[in-house]
Amino acid sequence: VGIGGDPVTGLSFEDVYKMFKGDPETDAVVIVGEIGGGKEEKFAQYYATDTSKKPVVAYIAGKTAPPGKKMGHAGAIVFGSEGSYLGKVEALSRSGVKVAGNLGEIVRLVREAIQRTH
Repeated sequence: VGIGGDPVTGLSFEDVYKMFKGDPETDAVVIVGEIGGGKEEKFAQYYATDTSKKPVVAYIAGKTAPPGKKMGHAGAIVFGSEGSYLGKVEALSRSGVKVAGNLGEIVRLVREAIQRTH
């Protein structure tokens, strides 16, 4: 699920996760984030406190973006660690989310997550 990088979105990652968590047909959730903003870090805080977790795999776009440079359609900009690729990956990983380093890893991580829970 990608909710976009704009400052105002209709749903948060937490909202979307809660919907899919309650769906018995969903075995895992994939979130697609990007540098800039704090939506992924906010989700990580929520997910860390979830006592009945459904597996989540994340991919964060913008790994090679230069710090301090305005990027993309939503004007994502990273200063220091706030909204940075590394900051997001660390927060998500600490919370228990598996983070794909590239798009090709997503399927493997989802498969592994589902196997661990079944």
